[in-house]
Amino acid sequence: MYKRIRKGLDTFLEVLTAVVMGILVLDVTWQVITRFILKNPSNWSEELATYLMIWVGLLGAAVALNRGAHLGIDYFVGKLDQKKRLITELIVFLSIGFFSVFVLILGGVKLVQETFQMGQTAPATGIKIGYVYISVPVSGFFIALYSFEFFVESFLKLKKLSS
Repeated sequence: MYKRIRKGLDTFLEVLTAVVMGILVLDVTWQVITRFILKNPSNWSEELATYLMIWVGLLGAAVALNRGAHLGIDYFVGKLDQKKRLITELIVFLSIGFFSVFVLILGGVKLVQETFQMGQTAPATGIKIGYVYISVPVSGFFIALYSFEFFVESFLKLKKLSS
């Protein structure tokens, strides 16, 4: 059952990221058309592009972690024996998980609540800024989920190696 839920969450995250990226492409295309062809720049498209980039960046980070595609410098880690490499993975995934929970999720939820309470809206689009900041706890949830899952996998490999 867990694998089905996990696959559904993975699909949701990837589709959401792709949709937001598609909207971003359309928005930037519209911005270029209005600026260079119509000679009357759109006053809202640049602001929307900024907010969509925030969403794409944060959601894309979660997708990259899930796929193991994050940029990393593993030259020194690659020189370690398997046991020390697994211990390093445990430390890294635990650190990512705690950062995700405490900073992205808990801090992000607080940020969203305070932003909605203050009633901040974007000047050109009228979008409530809280909707932009929701990307922080959403991506934090996925990053925490993936990091803790990878932590457990590395832990089980280390346990198997030690026995």
